[in-house]
Amino acid sequence: MEKYIRQTQCWLDSIIIEHNICPFAKKERDKGSIRFFVDKASGLDEVLENLLSECERLDDNPEIETTLFIMVHVAQDFNDYLELLDIANQLLIAQGYEGVYQLASFHPDYCFSGSGEDDPANYTNRSPYPSLHIIREESLEKALKHYPQPELIPERNVRYCQELGLKKMQSLLAKCMDK
Repeated sequence: MEKYIRQTQCWLDSIIIEHNICPFAKKERDKGSIRFFVDKASGLDEVLENLLSECERLDDNPEIETTLFIMVHVAQDFNDYLELLDIANQLLIAQGYEGVYQLASFHPDYCFSGSGEDDPANYTNRSPYPSLHIIREESLEKALKHYPQPELIPERNVRYCQELGLKKMQSLLAKCMDK
C-alpha cells in the first residue's frame, strides 16, 4: 500500500502543487490534513461502502480536510471509472452528503469529453491510479471566496498543460510511477 500512497503523493507534489493545478492543495499538504486512503476492494459494492466510511471518517475528524481515495483494483478502465463516479455521486446524495462533500475525479486515462486522448489538457485530471478526491464543500466555498476569479482555474490549467506539451506531462506522471 505504501507504493500507491508514495506515487500519489509524488503526483500531488510534482504536478498538482508544483504546477499550481489546484491552488488550494499546497496549504493542506503543508498542514498534513490530506488523508491518502488506498482502497483494496475488488467490487463496486465494497468500494461504495468504503467511500461512505471515508465520508464518515471526515465527519468525525475535522482535522482531516480532504481524502484522496485511491482505487487499485476497480475502475481501471476509464469508462468503468466514469460509471463508478456517477454511482458514487448518486450515493452521496442518497446518503445526505449533498452540499457536504463533493467528488473530484482523477484517472490515469482521464479524457475530457470532446478532446483527444493525447491532449495535454487531460493531465489536469490524470493521476497514477483511479482516484476520488473527497472535498469538504464548506471549505472549498471559503477558499474560493478569497481567490480571484476562481472560475478561470480550469481554463488556466488546460492552457498551461497544453503549453507544457504532451511529452512533458507524460514525463511528469511517469516519474511518479517510478517512485
